[in-house]
Amino acid sequence: MASIMNPRFDLPALHHAGPTQAAFNPYADNGGSIVAIAGDDFAIIASDTRLSSGFSVYTREQSKLFKLSSTTVLGATGCWCDTLTLTRILEARLQMYLHEHQKCMSTAAVAQMLSTMMYYKRFFPYYVSNILAGLDDEGKGCIYSYDPIGHCERSKFRAGGSAGALLQPLLDNQIGLKNMENVDVQPISLEKALAVLKDVFISAAERDIYTGDGILIKIIDKDGVRDEKFPLRRD
Repeated sequence: MASIMNPRFDLPALHHAGPTQAAFNPYADNGGSIVAIAGDDFAIIASDTRLSSGFSVYTREQSKLFKLSSTTVLGATGCWCDTLTLTRILEARLQMYLHEHQKCMSTAAVAQMLSTMMYYKRFFPYYVSNILAGLDDEGKGCIYSYDPIGHCERSKFRAGGSAGALLQPLLDNQIGLKNMENVDVQPISLEKALAVLKDVFISAAERDIYTGDGILIKIIDKDGVRDEKFPLRRD
C-alpha cells in the first residue's frame, strides 16, 4: 500500500560515481627538430623531414623551413596546423610590406613582427617552436629563437623542437665551447657548421622517434638561399 501511495519508494537506488572531467585539448604535437647556426657572413638552418604523431608517421618528406626572403628563413615545428596558420599570416604581412614599401622586410624587422604576432596570441598561443635565421643589415649571420608567447632572443646557434633539449647541449659544447678552459673561440666556418649540424641530427635520430628520415638544410649568404639534403635513419 505504501508503494502505491509513494511509487518513488520502488525506484532503484541511484549510485553516483563522483565528479567527471571533460578535457579540451586543441593541440597536437607532430614532432620535428630545428637547428640553426650563424657565422660572420652566413647562416644555416636545418630541419628533419618527418611529420608524425605518436608512433604514426604521416610523411617522411615534409619540409619545416619557410623561405621568407632572400636573406631570411623561418624554421617552425610542433602542431602542424598551427605552423601552417602562423606562416600563412606571416607571409601575407610580408607581401603587404613589400607592396607598400617596395622592398623586402629585413631579418631584424621580421623577427620583431613574429614576436608581436605570437604575443598577440598569448592567451591561446600557437603551439609552434620557431627559429628565424638570416643575415642582418651588416651582412652578418643572426639567429632568433622564441618562447611560445613571443619572447625573442638573438644568438649564434640554437636548437628547438622535439629534440631541442638533446641538441642544444651538443651545440653549446661544439660551437659555444661553454665552460672550457684555455680555448680561443673563433668565428665558425661554413664547413664546420655543416659538419656539426649533420652530427647533431644523426645523434637526435638515435634517441628521438619524432626526428628522422632526412634533414633539409638552407644556407643563407650574400648570394641568396641554397638548399642541401642529408639522409637520416628511416626507422
